[in-house]
Amino acid sequence: MNSLSRLVLLCVLVLPITAAPKQLEKFEGCKLVAADWADGDSFLIKKPDGITMTIRLYGVDCLETGEMNDTQLRRLRTQRRYFGITEAAPTAKESIAIAKGYGDKATDYTKQQLQKPFTIHTRMQKTPGDGKHERFYAFVETTEKKDLATELVRAGLARAHGVSADGPGARTRERYKEILSDYEFQAAKRGNGIWAVTDWDKLPSERDIQRLEDEEDKIARGKALPEDFRLNPNTASHDELMKLPGVAEKIANLIIEKQPYEKPEDLLEVDGIGPKKLADIRPYLEFANP
Repeated sequence: MNSLSRLVLLCVLVLPITAAPKQLEKFEGCKLVAADWADGDSFLIKKPDGITMTIRLYGVDCLETGEMNDTQLRRLRTQRRYFGITEAAPTAKESIAIAKGYGDKATDYTKQQLQKPFTIHTRMQKTPGDGKHERFYAFVETTEKKDLATELVRAGLARAHGVSADGPGARTRERYKEILSDYEFQAAKRGNGIWAVTDWDKLPSERDIQRLEDEEDKIARGKALPEDFRLNPNTASHDELMKLPGVAEKIANLIIEKQPYEKPEDLLEVDGIGPKKLADIRPYLEFANP
C-alpha cells in the first residue's frame, strides 16, 4: 500500500460516521380523514392502501385551537406575541378568542385545500410530544401541485417556524426555510390573515417580552437535572430536549431535524452543539433505535 492509499484509509477511519437519514417516501392519492382534533398543520389522512396516519407539516406553525393544556396555552401566548396580536381586542379573553379564530381558519383552509386526493412526502419521522396521536412529519402537495405549508404561510394563517427537512427533488431544508420566510414577509406586508390584526407599533415589544421569558427559561433549565434523568434524542419532544443544559428551542428543532443518532458524537453534526455542549448534555442521553 502506497503512502497516498494509507492517507485515504486513515481519513476514512477517523471521519465520524453518523446514522443515515431515512429516505423520503412518496404516497400519492391520499385523502383527508375528518377528525375533531385536527388543525391547520396537523391532521389525519388515509393512504391509498387504506392505512390512516397523522401528519404534521414541516416548517410551519398554525395557531392553537380548542381546549388546551398548559403547554399549548404557553405556545398560544408565544404565537400571539410573534404576530403582535396580544392586544387585538379590549380584553385578554377576546384577544385569545381572535387568535383561536385564526387557528380555526387555518383548519378550514387545510380542509379546503385537501378536498381532492393529494400527495405526501415523508421519512416517517415521528414528531414526539403528543400523547394522544402518533404523528409523522411530512410535506403535503395538493392536487394543484402546491405545497400546503407554503400556501398556509402565504394566506397569513401560519408562521414559518419549527422543524424542517430536505424536501422533494434537490430542495434543502435551509432553502425551504428561506422560501417560507420570504412568503411570510410578503403575507405580512399585504396584511393577509393574522397579519391584518397585527399591532405593528407593539410587535417589537411583544416579541422582546417573549425573548426575556425565553432567557428566564434558559436560566431555569441551567439548574441541575435529576441524576436519573435520561432522554433519547431520536424520540424526545421539543420540551424534553429543552430541559438539557444550554438547549433552547432553535437547537431542539435542529436536533429533531438531524435525526437519527446512534451515539452522542453524532450530535456534533447539529449546529450549535460543540464539544463543550455535548459534554454538558452527554450524561442525560440514551440511545435506542429511532
